[in-house]
Amino acid sequence: MATPKEHIDEIRRTKFSIGREVNPLMEDLHQAVKNLSAELYAKDVHFLMELIQNAEDNEYPEGVNPSLELIITSEDITGTGAPTTLLIFNNEKGFSSKNIESICSIGRSTKKGNRKRGYIGEKGIGFKSVFLITAQPYIFSNGYQIQFNEEPCPHTNLGYIIPEWVEENPTLADIKRIYGSHAALPTTTIILPLKPDKIKAVKQQLSSIQPEVLLFLSKIKQFSVKEVNEDPSLNTVNAISISSEINFVTRKNIDADSYTLHLSTDEASDVTEKECGYYMWRQKFPVRQENQVERRLEVEEWVITLAFPLGQRLNRGMSSPGVYAFLPTEMVTNFPFIIQADFVLASSRETILLDNKWNQGILDCVPSAFVNAFNSLITTSEDVPVSTLIPMFRFLPVCSSSYPKLNAVRESIKEKLRRENIIPCQSYSDQKIFRKHCEVGRLMPSFWDILKKGRKQGVSLHSLSSHGKCILNSSFDTEEYDDVVNFLGVEPVTSEWYAKCIRSYNLVLGVAEEDYLELLHFIAENWVSSFHRTDMKNVPLVKYVGPDGDVVLCPISNLTMWNGLSMICMSTESQHISWMIDWNREFRRVTDRYFMPKSTQEAIGCFSKRGTLLEWLKNQVKVCVASAYDFAVILYKSLKGDQQLAIAYVHFLYHSLSQHRLSNMHVDSLCGSIPLVDNYGHVITRRKGVLVPANGSKWVELMGSNPWRELGYVELGEDYLRPATFAGTSTKERQLMTFLKTHVAASDIPDISPPNIQLSAAYAPLTKKNAFLLLDWIRSLRYKRDLPAKFLTSIKTGRWLKISLSGSPGYRPPSQSFLFNSSAGDLLQDESVMVDIPLIDQEFYGNGINNYKEELKTIGVMFEYSEVCQFVGKHVMSLAASSALTKSNVFQILNFIRFLRLKVLPADEFIHSIRDGRWLKTSCGNRSPVGSVLFNEEWRAASQISDIPFIDQNHYGKEILRYELELQLLGVVVGFNKNYQLVTDHLKSQACSKYPTAEAILLIFECMRHCEHNSRSYNKLLQALKGDKCLKTNKGYKFPSECFLPNTDWDCLLKVFSNDFPLIDEDFYGTKILSYRNKLKQAGVVVEFELAAQRFSAVFKNRASSSSFGREHVLSFLSSYRQISNTNNQFPSDFRHNVCESKWLQTRLGVRRSPKECILFGPEWEPVSSITLLPFIDDSNNYYGQGIHEYRKELKSLGVTIKFKDGVKFVATSICFPQDPITIAPESVLSLLQCIQILRKDGNTLTEAFQKKVSQSWIKTVAGYKSPDQSLLFGSDWGSLLRRIDGPFIDEEFYGPSITAYKNELKEIGVTVEVSNGCSLIASYLDFHSEFSTIVRVYNYLHKKGWWPSDDTPRRIWIPNDSHNGAWIGSEKCVIHDKDDLFGSELNVLEKHYKSELFAFFSGIMRVKSHPSVDDYCKLWKDWEDSKEQLSHSECSSFWTYISKHWNKSTEKTVSDRLSKVPVESGSDGILLSSKHDVFIADDLQLKHLFKESSPDSIFVWYPQPSIPSLPRTKLLDIYSKIGVRKISESVHKEDITKLEASELKQVPEKGTVIGKGLLKLILGFLADPSMELEAGQRQEAVKGLLDLKVFETESAIEVSYKLSMSSGNIKSVNASRVMRWNWEDSKFFMQKKKSGGHKNKIEYATIFAKVISEGVLREKEEHIDALSELIKLAFLLDFDEEEVGYLMRSKNIQVFMEDEEFLSSAFSMG
Repeated sequence: MATPKEHIDEIRRTKFSIGREVNPLMEDLHQAVKNLSAELYAKDVHFLMELIQNAEDNEYPEGVNPSLELIITSEDITGTGAPTTLLIFNNEKGFSSKNIESICSIGRSTKKGNRKRGYIGEKGIGFKSVFLITAQPYIFSNGYQIQFNEEPCPHTNLGYIIPEWVEENPTLADIKRIYGSHAALPTTTIILPLKPDKIKAVKQQLSSIQPEVLLFLSKIKQFSVKEVNEDPSLNTVNAISISSEINFVTRKNIDADSYTLHLSTDEASDVTEKECGYYMWRQKFPVRQENQVERRLEVEEWVITLAFPLGQRLNRGMSSPGVYAFLPTEMVTNFPFIIQADFVLASSRETILLDNKWNQGILDCVPSAFVNAFNSLITTSEDVPVSTLIPMFRFLPVCSSSYPKLNAVRESIKEKLRRENIIPCQSYSDQKIFRKHCEVGRLMPSFWDILKKGRKQGVSLHSLSSHGKCILNSSFDTEEYDDVVNFLGVEPVTSEWYAKCIRSYNLVLGVAEEDYLELLHFIAENWVSSFHRTDMKNVPLVKYVGPDGDVVLCPISNLTMWNGLSMICMSTESQHISWMIDWNREFRRVTDRYFMPKSTQEAIGCFSKRGTLLEWLKNQVKVCVASAYDFAVILYKSLKGDQQLAIAYVHFLYHSLSQHRLSNMHVDSLCGSIPLVDNYGHVITRRKGVLVPANGSKWVELMGSNPWRELGYVELGEDYLRPATFAGTSTKERQLMTFLKTHVAASDIPDISPPNIQLSAAYAPLTKKNAFLLLDWIRSLRYKRDLPAKFLTSIKTGRWLKISLSGSPGYRPPSQSFLFNSSAGDLLQDESVMVDIPLIDQEFYGNGINNYKEELKTIGVMFEYSEVCQFVGKHVMSLAASSALTKSNVFQILNFIRFLRLKVLPADEFIHSIRDGRWLKTSCGNRSPVGSVLFNEEWRAASQISDIPFIDQNHYGKEILRYELELQLLGVVVGFNKNYQLVTDHLKSQACSKYPTAEAILLIFECMRHCEHNSRSYNKLLQALKGDKCLKTNKGYKFPSECFLPNTDWDCLLKVFSNDFPLIDEDFYGTKILSYRNKLKQAGVVVEFELAAQRFSAVFKNRASSSSFGREHVLSFLSSYRQISNTNNQFPSDFRHNVCESKWLQTRLGVRRSPKECILFGPEWEPVSSITLLPFIDDSNNYYGQGIHEYRKELKSLGVTIKFKDGVKFVATSICFPQDPITIAPESVLSLLQCIQILRKDGNTLTEAFQKKVSQSWIKTVAGYKSPDQSLLFGSDWGSLLRRIDGPFIDEEFYGPSITAYKNELKEIGVTVEVSNGCSLIASYLDFHSEFSTIVRVYNYLHKKGWWPSDDTPRRIWIPNDSHNGAWIGSEKCVIHDKDDLFGSELNVLEKHYKSELFAFFSGIMRVKSHPSVDDYCKLWKDWEDSKEQLSHSECSSFWTYISKHWNKSTEKTVSDRLSKVPVESGSDGILLSSKHDVFIADDLQLKHLFKESSPDSIFVWYPQPSIPSLPRTKLLDIYSKIGVRKISESVHKEDITKLEASELKQVPEKGTVIGKGLLKLILGFLADPSMELEAGQRQEAVKGLLDLKVFETESAIEVSYKLSMSSGNIKSVNASRVMRWNWEDSKFFMQKKKSGGHKNKIEYATIFAKVISEGVLREKEEHIDALSELIKLAFLLDFDEEEVGYLMRSKNIQVFMEDEEFLSSAFSMG
């Protein structure tokens, strides 16, 4: 055997041709390795996982604790100059020669195909990933000392896989020194001098290695990382040592086992957790066929392991992975457990491939594994209290994962858990209870507290779960586990449950008051949300003191009385409770109220949560929580018209006030409406007021009767004056009157308000006492401001007041009386005063009358001199009212006023009394002085336009002018004095008609100026102007609305259309008219440019639509527009609208257009004009000529488009391509694209009409003229995939390179510009190609860009032929692979023509089958049936291997329906086909032997010999059976053909030698098996037939005939010796005499005997015949030895029961 060095030399020489000619493929191989290694993993340091994986896959010697040690050092032991070196030590068996050869190759791993043996490696180049961090890895193992180099070897130009022998640098001594001299070196050492730029990343990963890395490794038990430097202070890697230990096996099921694994770490840094236990559950699941993948074909079952950490996970402060594929991925699942399985990983090893069907199959099994594991954790822990199991529920995946596929796992776990009895329920016994989520309910936390307190006070809760729901265990039913409980779907118990529970247990009377209140508080808090509509209202909950003093319970539903009030009361203050009860006794017969016990009320007062409780008691339970005032109200509402109770209630209020139980305010509010007993003994509940009893009252003295009775006043009865005693408290005589006056408002004169009726006493003289009583009453009423009108009128007009008239006494009404001092009175009684004045008789009333001046004024008595004047004035006016005053009377009045003025006597009152009378004659008839006018010349203009009442000077003469001052005092207007308002007030109805003078018009405007603040007057003047043709213009008198007040700035505009606008005549009115500019404007005159422009625009609009609007008008208008534009005047929007919208500009199209619809032609419009019909203004000599261009600025201002960029919108609507696109110049197309570019830049979208116009074929492509949507724009991004000739690309040579600048615009009109969007067009152009390289290029493009054809798109594949041509073939006639080379004549196999890169495209997009389908195979077989005489073994094996691999229900139906022939055994090299109805499965080898010997033709199905792994014989025979091939044992018909003559038979006297006790015991034991379902009587009946048998022996052969019916109707038959026969009908057993012979004969005899006996005993249970037959055969060979048969029965778990033993003993004792 060669040494390791010799082996390396041989590899270098023979494999890599070192020393020979260089292989040209070496460079490609080098690049392939480099690319594969670089792309394998996303992170630089995933090599570490690869090394751990390799270590796990290694083989280890027996007795060795597998370990992996990593040491990093700054010592350069390799001499490569590396600043840091990583050493890996592994105590495996070491590298073999095959391992060395594998590592020097690509894709030749020694682990391939060994998945079932526990190898976890995946990628095939694992070791080569170290080149990511090192340029020269070294391996020392089993004598091998080699290195590799990533740089190409100079001999081979190949890197990575060329081994070089290492003599030194490093030596084994160097390695041992780093490792440590305390122990021998492990078998294998790998040395990696690190690349400088990888050191930091490697150290970081080594420092953060997950302690759980060993969790699912079956071999490695020890893993460590450390750094070794001469100076330890230079160490930067956190050292760690990890070890695992398994406590195996604690529990095992049929397909699962569980164990506990402990991980411990020894880490230099200070970490919180250094050890953690994990409950491990490992379960196997069969791999489903639909989840198989190529790289796992040899794996038949998934092994899923779940790890449940029993403490804090060892994660070194990092996020912990939740998914392992033996080693950790970087997937953080957010689940509290870890999932391990043989997942298919992504190339980065960071994640599993979630869309991979293999992984999906594993994930589908995880929920079942989890539920089984969780069940074993929870329900099988018999001796553990439930409270210690609760933390296990933290293993449930409550939180969602960031991975949707894992969320599906979570949901499935949830669904399965909810079907399990795993939720712990509350039990007050030793029995633990687990139920499904739907059977369990949660309680509110506060109710748990109530139950716990009740239980401490002796309340029994053993039947807590008997109210319709099991109750969640209290340890679980906490806020801490809310998320878990919600995940499991446990819902709260119903509200009705609480009612049942409280009713069932003594939680009201059986607990202390404080706990009773806690219960009420619980109900109160949840009343609205939970209990108010439940049976809780019928549970006796509320305590009250009954009539006999006992505490009674009442349901909430019974608390409300008939009137809606609660029958239960409680006091708000404890000191009132007894007082309320005493008074309640007085009123008990009417109140129907009860009070809560005093102890309960006091407990409520001390209860910490009384606020919520009281609110519930008041608002929901309707308990009356009453203050003293509330109680008083309750009593008040209970009086019900009872006379005695009404009087008693007044006494109650009186004493409540005196004892300070009720406040004055409360008493007042109650007394306002209490029922009172009147003088007739009636109880009055409604009243307007209260009178004191008549006995001793003032109102009787003054009035004699009661006028208030009809007004609703109550006259109190005399019961209120008498003494009385109530509730043990006495009241003295008249003691209530003060209370009644104060609080009930019992009144008497002068405190009472009078009714609104006449006071009859006022119509007769009153005594002095009653007069002063009346005045006192009036004083009181004045203060109250309560003097009814009728009452006051009767006092004012009644003759009750004594007066003196010129010294004579008498009685007058107060309204006709005066009260003066003596001097004034004498003056008024003088003869010079023509009217007598009545004075109050002060001698009668005395000086006291002067104390009532205000009261006297109130009733009409007069005190002032002015009142005397008024008195006299009224007398004079009464005279004037009787007849009109004469001219002389008027002058007398004027002279009298002059006299009073000259005597300095006040005349105001007199003048005031007569100035409003209509006694002065004017031009408008008799008028009052006020408003009349004394005419003079100032009023001349006003008289033309108004009807002012001038004093009639013709009647009074010029003399009237002498009294100007007196007339002014009376209110007459003397002089104009800017009295414009008077003119306005009397304005004539047609003031402006009949061509008014200039003065009149100017006066109207002046009046308007002075009446601006009086809108009514102003509008009156304005309407007078507007209503007539009152303004003189150059066209005569016109309405104001027709007139213009011109301005030199804009009158040029009016000249465009002369004589259309009337102008005000300034010569007629003078320049003053200009000062009324605003008034003219308000009257409707056009005075401002804006309105003038609007009027002009209306005329312009009308004229523009007529034929008279010619060239001269256009040019004149543009000239005036330019002139006005240079002023400060702004054209109004309406003007611009009319001018811009009217169609007045002639265009080249022959029609008029509005300015905004026109374009002023310029050179830049030339290119696009050839493909459009644009509205250019007609600048020909026939119309505007070139002169129109002078107004370029004005036309632009009016909306005419000048610049090309501003008119692109016209292009969009005016496209008109020529019929022949060949005439379209490139410049025109580029100009059009420029228009589109401008439109897009301005944010405009192309209209549907434009898109329709440009949808024609006008773009020149390499494939001819095409519409935009059928065109492509070639760009740099296309060049890497296609060529310009591969599709309809725009002809860049025709348009020039500038066409590419319009990429976005072309895209906008439908041209495809993105390489990813061109698939459909390129694909539609595919049929025009016949060049194979072009077609492949297009296929590659379509594949890379994800093209997907529509359903109706024909899918055809180009199939080349040998003549460099080919044909397009439908995809249904193609297949990608034909690994067995069976379908060459049936299907077009694409792998013969195309590279593998396109296979996914053909399969997914073109719908080409990857492999022939079951239908294809069946069609092929059918062709073979029709055309082939025989098949080869490889053809047959390939066909049935495929069918076996894809066997399912659908395949079974297809094959069964389609195949009429099956392969049969043949002695030749070929395999024959025969009808499946004439071929049989040889399930009985004896029958097979018989028929094979007797028939020349084979009738048994073929199967491969020797058997091949991919086509197991049992699977193939099962397939045959399911497609209709019959089993020989089931198809054969057996017939006894031996006729036994009695003379030949000899009865066996000792039948026990044949049918013995041992045989019967064995049969009875077999029949007693539970699966047989036979009772003792049935078992014994079955064996009785054996006891009754008569056994006969014969020398003749006993034969049987076996016959098979063929499809042709023929019968194949064969005869065979049977040896024995049991005739059941006559209980006879025939035996052929034994032949002497060896073991063969004995076994044959035993076999037939066992078969015959079993068939006879189990005639009704044929499925068990074979099992019993096998037992009897064994026992027969043991000669039915009792001891040996007993052992046989025990080994088969068979026993005979006592009743069967008795049966046997009885049967054989009788024999």
